[in-house]
Amino acid sequence: MTRMSRPWPVLVMTMALFSCAGTRPTDIGVIDGRLAPCPSSPNCVSSDADADDSTHYVEPFVLATDPEDAWKAVEAAVASLPRTEIVTEEPDFLYAECTSALMGFVDDLELQLRAPEGIIAVRSASRIGYGDMGVNRARIEELRSKLLDDGAVRASK
Repeated sequence: MTRMSRPWPVLVMTMALFSCAGTRPTDIGVIDGRLAPCPSSPNCVSSDADADDSTHYVEPFVLATDPEDAWKAVEAAVASLPRTEIVTEEPDFLYAECTSALMGFVDDLELQLRAPEGIIAVRSASRIGYGDMGVNRARIEELRSKLLDDGAVRASK
């Protein structure tokens, strides 16, 4: 093996790692007052899914404090998640990309403040693959736990 051929395995592995990121979805954001629906695959959870859909449905965050204060707590909690980059931050919408440690898979995390309803709608979805081994649901519940500890949200309506 020559010295010139040694970098190829590393280059191939690096390219494979970065290919796990997938392409940013085009349906990120709020459309007609709601977050995008989950695909049929079990790698997405959303508070906008039908409550009878146990695969995709997750409870929204119920505000326990002033919406502005709760939203600041949400921004801080999302920013504290490991390997998470906030891409869009608006007064009532937040979008972040969450990257897995091992393979570099990217999940899309969206939160929408619905102050008149007293909730924050949530959605977390894998970009590629079929299953997610519960990672998206766990991410939402980790955020919920942080926000409960901060007093920004309460357990349920």
